[in-house]
Amino acid sequence: MIGNIHSIETFGTVDGPGIRYVIFTQGCLLRCQFCHNADTWEIGKGKQMSVSEIIDDLKSYLPFIEASGGGITVSGGEPLLQIPFITELFKECKKLGVHTAIDSSGGCYSSAPLFQQQLAELLKYTDLILLDLKHINRKKHIQLTGMANEHILDFARHLSKHNVPVWIRHVLVPGVTNNVEDLTELGEFIGTLDNILKLEVLPYHKLGVYKWEALGLEYPLKEVEPPSEEEVERAYKLLTAKTILN
Repeated sequence: MIGNIHSIETFGTVDGPGIRYVIFTQGCLLRCQFCHNADTWEIGKGKQMSVSEIIDDLKSYLPFIEASGGGITVSGGEPLLQIPFITELFKECKKLGVHTAIDSSGGCYSSAPLFQQQLAELLKYTDLILLDLKHINRKKHIQLTGMANEHILDFARHLSKHNVPVWIRHVLVPGVTNNVEDLTELGEFIGTLDNILKLEVLPYHKLGVYKWEALGLEYPLKEVEPPSEEEVERAYKLLTAKTILN
């Protein structure tokens, strides 16, 4: 089984519990204005790697990963564009007792029978989903990502229905995703979910601007500055107001 891989980070510390072996897959349907991995957008590119290649590399880091209570996280790009590959990878990880996580925007979630069948199989071997909820407002979500958000919210509901452990992530962008009414509405939606273990407010940053420039793209948020600690704290309170973290 072959996957299209952008890059691998062997000692990740922000994409799930403990030290993580983080795989960034190639390909994404969203075009987020604040994306710091714009070079992962194009589908079908990247380095082709087999499950066995990744597992062989992962094994050399297992002592550090296990000692920290860590595991493997597949990020992107959008991992769910390559479900069969990730399923086979996670099956092998489970043989080694490795904790498995997926960092997803849910941007390719579909009610199509084949997708649902493949997703159900993948979730058997998935311990945690890091779910990036970009915006609750449909029009603003389209402006921010180039795509509507109904299917993404459906994905969140699906994970709740099937009791899949989830960490919610929300990137706080001043003037874009920090409106009090929007945060309150998003918090109310999150409050309808029964599977939330943690919520993270990720302060907007400009670390990926150089990638946009290297790709010849105009970065749309170049005038926006990162939020203050007070803004991040306010957003966290609004987003968790209706939620009991499990």
